[in-house]
Amino acid sequence: MLVEDHHLVPKTFKGKETVPVHKICHRKIHSLWTEKELANYYNTLERIKEHEEIQKFARWVSKKPLDYYSGSDETVVRKGKRRR
Repeated sequence: MLVEDHHLVPKTFKGKETVPVHKICHRKIHSLWTEKELANYYNTLERIKEHEEIQKFARWVSKKPLDYYSGSDETVVRKGKRRR
């Protein structure tokens, strides 16, 4: 399985605590929120999981093989719009 460490508070904001997440889920998290939003509100797994878009994505990706991964253009576009 493709696993990455997600900083609950981004490193930019001095976050140290990480949680393991599937690579495609990690990409989805960063495509939805800016680092500031992650630091200020979406800084726990519970808060991330409560979001409707994440719930929808989780239902979709749960039907895929464990090694499924598809890059996301959405992440690249969002990165260009990020403000700290």
